Amino acid sequence: MTGKKILLVLDDAAGHEQVRPLLPGTPGSLVLITSRRRLAALEDAAVVSLDTLAPGEAAGLLARLAGRADVTASDAGVGELAGLCGYLPLAIGMAGRQLAHHPAWTAAGLAAELAAARDRLELMAAENLSVAAAFGLSYHDLDDGQQRLFRRLGLHPGPDIDAYAAAALDGTTLDAARRGLEALYDQHLITEPARGRYRFHDLIREHARTLAAAGDPDDSDAAATRLLDYYLHTAKAAGRHIPSWTNAEGPAPPGRPPTGAPPVSTFRQAAAWLEAERANLHAAAGHAAATARPRYAVLIPAAMDGFLQTRGHWDQGLVLHQGALAAARRAGDRAGQARALMLLSPMQAMTEDTPAAAASAARALQLYRELGDRTGQAAALTMIGVLHQAADDYPAAAAELRQALELFRGLGHRRGQGDALHYLGRMHRYTGDYPAAAASHRQALELYSDTGYRSGQAKALMELGAVQQLAGDYPAALTSLRQALALSRDLGECLGQAQVLFDLAAVQRLSGDYRAAAASSQQALSLFRDVHSSEAAYALNELGLVQQLTGDYPAAAASHQQALALCRDVGNRLGQAGTLNCLGELASRTADGRQARDHHAQALAIARDLGTPPEEARALEGIGRSHLRDGNPTQAAAPLRDALA
Repeated sequence: MTGKKILLVLDDAAGHEQVRPLLPGTPGSLVLITSRRRLAALEDAAVVSLDTLAPGEAAGLLARLAGRADVTASDAGVGELAGLCGYLPLAIGMAGRQLAHHPAWTAAGLAAELAAARDRLELMAAENLSVAAAFGLSYHDLDDGQQRLFRRLGLHPGPDIDAYAAAALDGTTLDAARRGLEALYDQHLITEPARGRYRFHDLIREHARTLAAAGDPDDSDAAATRLLDYYLHTAKAAGRHIPSWTNAEGPAPPGRPPTGAPPVSTFRQAAAWLEAERANLHAAAGHAAATARPRYAVLIPAAMDGFLQTRGHWDQGLVLHQGALAAARRAGDRAGQARALMLLSPMQAMTEDTPAAAASAARALQLYRELGDRTGQAAALTMIGVLHQAADDYPAAAAELRQALELFRGLGHRRGQGDALHYLGRMHRYTGDYPAAAASHRQALELYSDTGYRSGQAKALMELGAVQQLAGDYPAALTSLRQALALSRDLGECLGQAQVLFDLAAVQRLSGDYRAAAASSQQALSLFRDVHSSEAAYALNELGLVQQLTGDYPAAAASHQQALALCRDVGNRLGQAGTLNCLGELASRTADGRQARDHHAQALAIARDLGTPPEEARALEGIGRSHLRDGNPTQAAAPLRDALA
């Protein structure tokens, strides 16, 4: 080849040692090498890794290979079929040729057949060619240990895997697992979408599962159990930094702790690991339920609960805890059922399904009473009290929270006492007893600090700040709320941050710092919307009040009307009363006394029905002020005296 310009194609190279003797020694030629391996040892090579096709390109290729006028790239059936082929050119070629040779077949029909097949790879064959055989070439290039790892990775139920989980699954060391994953990556049998996290192509995963199913079932069962042990024990260790809302204690996890686990000894490490593994933990819980391992199916969601709540993953929490409840019922595990119901109830409440939340908490209380579990009973009573509080039934809520407090005191359960006092403090605030509210929150804060419950400390400081604001002590309120905000941000609690920012905005508004109040309200509103919380209504009202004070009345009206619609949608009557008072105050500013009195009268009726003096006084004052603005001091006197009282 000396002195010649040649394009040299070296196809399907097994390794760099095959290629080196064939490379031209003089310049001017181009060598194109294809390989199923990553030939990292070749110097000065420009590497091009071929990915699967884009959906549109895959559909176009399939239609072109079918060669039929009735099979087009825009056909929905063609797009679905390309997706079931994993956008892999080899598989698309098989499907295209099948459609070409079977004029009676349709793309939609073939897609339905593939979707229903237990083994898609069996259908992806033509004469002596098959997708499985192509995968088999790469598999047979692996040594025994790498083949075993490949098969066992097929047992993994989640979307991706790291070296720690692979080591548990394969029953080997972390270093050996890393070497094995790298070998599979070099053979293009797995991808690495993020550093240290590996993923199968869908069809290659099916090939790995088929190989695993053909092997020793006891070996596969042992590998799956090791993986569940790893996920459960590590999730439980991480979850200790982000405790669940409920105080109901769970049993010790089954199985053995993993020999190698990632660092989760700090809050940030724990939160980062739980977020990275969230989908895998969900899949592991589902796999445990499907393979009759109920304790894993119950305890993995429980270990994740505090993280799911504080990060706003409530819909996922619903699915996980419902699955845990079903698994516990199938196993006849009443303690597991009670635990799952206690975790399910707050998720139902936060997703606005209050009747379901109440039913779950009531059933949990019944089960705990049957089991003689006093800690569980106290936790369930706390949840029932919170739900009655949310439904504006304050007498019932107070009774249940006091029962819970007495039970927790009898047990010496300090964290539980803090929870009961926290919600009793909120009750005192709603009913206008600010000294009692402040005392309850200070006691709760002390108990939470003693037990290291940082999320509880943030909540207690937030509630204390809200009470201090209502009592007119703005400097103290600012101090408490800023401490609460710093804790919530450090913990990554989106909902907690939103709630604190809303209260902070109120103090800033009352202190005359309207710019800061508007900014805090907007931040709170954005965070509430991020987690799909109806508490966005409170941020909207606070923003509307700032807009009133700065003279932007149309914007204020829009904010309050949005808030009223939200409160009505979820049946929040206390929120409706507050919003109607906001609208009444806005009408007074715009010199519409009759409309102002109408809004305040509606708010007054709701406040009296609920027994909430703060909103009742606000409504009465609004009615009196509107009469004064209309020049009727005689009619203003009575409602103002009632408001003062």
